[in-house]
Amino acid sequence: MGSQEVSNVDWRGKHVTVAGLGVSGIPAARALHERGALVTVVNDGDDERSRAQAAELEAHGITVRLGDGATLPGSTELVVTAPGWKPDKPLFLAAAEAGVPVWGDVELAWRLRGQDGREPAPWLAVTGTNGKTTTVRMLASILSAAGLRTAAVGNIGVSLLDAVLGDETYDVLAVELSSYQLHWAPSLRAHSAAVLNLAPDHLDWHGSMAGYAADKGRIYEGNSVACVYNAQDGATEDLVRGADVEEGCRAIGFTLGTPGPSQLGVVDGILVDRAFVTNRQKQAQELAEVGDVDPPAPHNIANALAAAALARAYGVPPTAVRDGLRAFRPDAHRIEHVADVAGVTYIDDSKATNTHAAEASLASYDPIVWIAGGLAKGATFDELVTGAAKRLRGVVLIGADRALIREALARHAPEVPVVDLDRTDTGAMSAAVGEAARLARPGDTVLLAPACASMDMFVNYNKRGEAFADAVRQLADDSA
Repeated sequence: MGSQEVSNVDWRGKHVTVAGLGVSGIPAARALHERGALVTVVNDGDDERSRAQAAELEAHGITVRLGDGATLPGSTELVVTAPGWKPDKPLFLAAAEAGVPVWGDVELAWRLRGQDGREPAPWLAVTGTNGKTTTVRMLASILSAAGLRTAAVGNIGVSLLDAVLGDETYDVLAVELSSYQLHWAPSLRAHSAAVLNLAPDHLDWHGSMAGYAADKGRIYEGNSVACVYNAQDGATEDLVRGADVEEGCRAIGFTLGTPGPSQLGVVDGILVDRAFVTNRQKQAQELAEVGDVDPPAPHNIANALAAAALARAYGVPPTAVRDGLRAFRPDAHRIEHVADVAGVTYIDDSKATNTHAAEASLASYDPIVWIAGGLAKGATFDELVTGAAKRLRGVVLIGADRALIREALARHAPEVPVVDLDRTDTGAMSAAVGEAARLARPGDTVLLAPACASMDMFVNYNKRGEAFADAVRQLADDSA
């Protein structure tokens, strides 16, 4: 299927099983039901929220089975799944045995686009272990600055189905895609796509690093204009080499160094383009200054370059890249400046939920008092600690798996003072900030970059970041 082709499925009377309620399942069930499909929703949970969602769907004539996400209804012709459901679930094994295809919500959105007669908007797609949401939001800001009707959608928390089927008409969509979503999206064909970086993550879901990388690489399949890769992460370039793309599609690299031909990079504090210019061998186009990126941390500059590459692939002028980056403001809890107290800067990067994200964050400051810990999700910390050791003034550890980080520090940074907080109550973050303030000196940065998930102590990384910010503000009040 080419990048602008539309799939015309007659859904009337087709038996479809939707796996999972929630952000993707409910819109999928409704969209299919509205098109005449006979929809059954299956869901593992049977809690109060699930029952309320089920009642709403059942009022529209959709069948819902709560507490049974394992059994495949006998008449099923297609399964549409929420992205988080693991491929080894009995439901999917039964579907494979019965020869029933499984799509994700992204695949469904791709298949439904244009069925209302409107010209479907091209997709500029982004994936990677870290930086996806920031890059997609930067991209949308750049596209908007060019006067294009656009939206940041997908794994960013905005349903692709809503964007594709809603009343709003778009020129182009900035689409964030997770490895889960890509796994279940076999026919997706983007205009252009980027893989920002690759590091071990979600291996329990994908089964191996090779499986994880392969699912990420699906984003390049069938690209028509550009496959954007990280020139400083060879694994992303390998995925481009292995992709089956449309004839004429180009490989475009981005780098924090001086760019070569067909790359975007940085020269003397200027973001420059040597890819979308007339003479790539001799010509470079200035796009923006490093100072136009907020915050101008190295990994965020890389995000900006990837966003710029996708925008330029779509034909956006250089001035729109600059204006879009200047207008962009990062989401909360992503290397967010909270306050300066007694000469010490406090930074909230609670979104750094894995070692790769924490590594980028730690590389942005020096010297650092590091607050880290939580649920490790099978990660190891030796490489992270080794790379950051020279920047560390001290470390405060919190959370269930903090011992793993403590042991890595003992091996690779034994001279760095470590405070191990053996508590998980609501006051733990306040205590961590207090200990960090005690270790810090004027000119230092206290950095919350946990390198771990938050669910051992907090509902999510947002709540963890809010607890940190509250504690810092209390510290500031006490110091006033």
